[in-house]
Amino acid sequence: MANEYLIYLSIPGLRPADIDRTATPTLYAWADTGAVAELVPTFPCVTSCVQASQWTGVGPGEHGVISNGFYDRHRHEVEFWVAGNDVIAGEQIWDAVRAKRPGVTSAVWHAQNIKGCAADFIVTPAPIHNPDGTTKLWCYSKPDGLYQQLLDELGHFPLQHYWGPLANIESTRWILNAALWLIRKHVPNFHWIYIPHLDYAAQKFGPNSAQARAALVELDRELGDFAAGVAETAVGDQVVFLVAGEYALTDVSGVVYPNRILREAGLLRVREEQGAEQLDLRNSTAFTMVDHQFAHVYVNRSEPRAVTRVLELFKNVPGIASVHAGDDRDRIGVNHERSGDIILVCDDAHWLAYYWWLEDRAAPPFAHTVDIHRKPGYDPVELFFNPATKSIPLDAGLPKGSHGAPAESPRQRTALICSQRSDAVVSGRTYSDTDIKRITLHMLNL
Repeated sequence: MANEYLIYLSIPGLRPADIDRTATPTLYAWADTGAVAELVPTFPCVTSCVQASQWTGVGPGEHGVISNGFYDRHRHEVEFWVAGNDVIAGEQIWDAVRAKRPGVTSAVWHAQNIKGCAADFIVTPAPIHNPDGTTKLWCYSKPDGLYQQLLDELGHFPLQHYWGPLANIESTRWILNAALWLIRKHVPNFHWIYIPHLDYAAQKFGPNSAQARAALVELDRELGDFAAGVAETAVGDQVVFLVAGEYALTDVSGVVYPNRILREAGLLRVREEQGAEQLDLRNSTAFTMVDHQFAHVYVNRSEPRAVTRVLELFKNVPGIASVHAGDDRDRIGVNHERSGDIILVCDDAHWLAYYWWLEDRAAPPFAHTVDIHRKPGYDPVELFFNPATKSIPLDAGLPKGSHGAPAESPRQRTALICSQRSDAVVSGRTYSDTDIKRITLHMLNL
């Protein structure tokens, strides 16, 4: 059956086993009246990569989003969470919607690498960092002025509750309320919405913890309120919900420090600035851009045998499940010009920390803060707070859940739910995130 109005909810951490009549009645009702299937994310199983795979129907080796961050070899700089839509190669869902049927509108909320995409309506965080170190809350929006309208109606997007030690349901609530406002005002045919809430407790306490279970209950309550609000709109009886887990988290009990390993081998250099150690990427033989359970190792290509040295270095490191270089990166689907010369992959009981200092007193000041742009890697320790120092601790043993490694076992699969019976999503089948574009277009009769 085709539909005129489709709401897609992208929920990292949602697994088939999480859907329960008592704990998650909203998700259970959608699955019961429609369908629930397993979804396998493509590697790397992290937000930016999976979202791009959903939108394009191809994997990272083709669309080019090889992690949540990118390394510029010419400028010797790492950038996380700042790229525009032009980093994604290939036709995206919004392009296909516009090309196949002019007049059909689309909206996207809080996705990564979405600035400048072809969707008709966009809202995504874009805080303004002032020279004095303060931050002004703001969001990028399309059309111009859309965020100002939301600000007047709902107040600022609560960035402090979106990430960091204060992350909680408030960010998800704002996103859903803002999406409901747009449905009432503009009625987009296709609405893609990022829902972050399950990520927090699962990373802090583990995906099977009591806290993670409580987060499920909390999220489902918000989804129920959202669905009730949608039902009261002019198109409420025509809306279908499609829900997908971006990735599944696994319990972790160990952490690997690849930059420290490179440093101790004499391959990574640091420089001292005001008593703290900063990475010296320009003069290093190799360094690692880490992202949850995998990492890209970039090697100085002018140095002979550097790749071989690094491969030998990580071959038998506990927690590292596999090491890939050259054409062997094809085996994991990330052989792209942006990729590291070597890719490290953890087993699913470990994750990778970006730390390069050997003593905490030498850590740069930003290591103690929520600073997602200056760190050359993802840092889940930002979810924690040390009240004694009033800062982010330097204890990489704190996170108890992670993701990113290839989804090779059932526990790494996520849920795909459709609130209406359709031949696009059939209960009991297994789908890939690269199927999402095809499923979406099919359900919109495009």
